[in-house]
Amino acid sequence: MNTQFKADKLSITLSMACMIHCLLMPSFLILTSGVIALTIDNELIHKVFLILVIPISLYALISGFQNHNISSYLYLGISGLWFLIFAIFFGESVFGEHIEEVLTFIGSIMVAYSHYKNFQTCRQLG
Repeated sequence: MNTQFKADKLSITLSMACMIHCLLMPSFLILTSGVIALTIDNELIHKVFLILVIPISLYALISGFQNHNISSYLYLGISGLWFLIFAIFFGESVFGEHIEEVLTFIGSIMVAYSHYKNFQTCRQLG
């Protein structure tokens, strides 16, 4: 269960980092006049976050579900992951950058909240 607690905390941190990155990147572009930011591959950063978040989140949510049998946390977290996947692979190309940011924000909140509830419930049972 200790590993699951760490995975929940790491997933919350990564989800919040992704959300903050998406919210602050436009400001960063303005402040640096785009010079520094143009060398940063924004989509690569999103994909790296996703590659890290998916296995860690699934591990923590499935482990938590096995402990408390509350499926809503598992389903909420997986739905949030789908929002993130959809945002990264289809959001900008299909709906535009603004919708990609909205989808990422919603997905990040869903993932972080599901891990928060998962962590709290498992800690109460532990």
